[in-house]
Amino acid sequence: MLLAEQRRLLCEYGHRAATTGLVVGTAGNLSVRAGDLVAVTPSGVSLDRLEPEACPVVDIEGHLVEGDLRPSSETPMHLAVYTATGAGAVVHTHSVFGTVVATTMTELPPIHYNVLLLGGTVRVAEYATYGTPELAASVRDALKDRRAALLANHGGVTIGNDLDGAFEATRLLEWLCEVYVRARSVGEPRVLTEEQLAAVVRRAFDPPTFPRRPGRPLRED
Repeated sequence: MLLAEQRRLLCEYGHRAATTGLVVGTAGNLSVRAGDLVAVTPSGVSLDRLEPEACPVVDIEGHLVEGDLRPSSETPMHLAVYTATGAGAVVHTHSVFGTVVATTMTELPPIHYNVLLLGGTVRVAEYATYGTPELAASVRDALKDRRAALLANHGGVTIGNDLDGAFEATRLLEWLCEVYVRARSVGEPRVLTEEQLAAVVRRAFDPPTFPRRPGRPLRED
């Protein structure tokens, strides 16, 4: 079986996406790239019921290489993302808070400095019918210099070097969206300035130091 490990991982992270509520039923899809081949979740199969042999393999141009089931209808979007970025994996979900923001906003503003882990302010890609070249192009543009984007009236998409990285980016995106939505129920959320975000970057490259107290040698185990 081609890409056996990649297809196993698709099932593992597909199950995690379902059990954590990031997807419902057959909504959402995942893929992972290995060279010029991409393993992707199949169309019409709930992610919590995935089996490795059910996950099709396509090449980067969209030709079916192996598998009996039809690749996800969002495969063109996944392939466009791979072509435009150096991603090793893509995760697309219809998570609740991400979709709320994607339905009401043109971007997710930097209300928390962890948005920098996704590349900065999260753009909302213009709406287009799912599975179309227009959606693929819109998402590709929204992901420029970013690890995450929201899809207007649709959901969200994240990328990573591998499935673990892409999945963690999805979890972070949903957390940021939830914080924003809940904050709006209390008042108008404060948005971090460019200067404040730049200070976070500087701190990341210059963390605090904790010198060892004099006279306290390292313990030898």
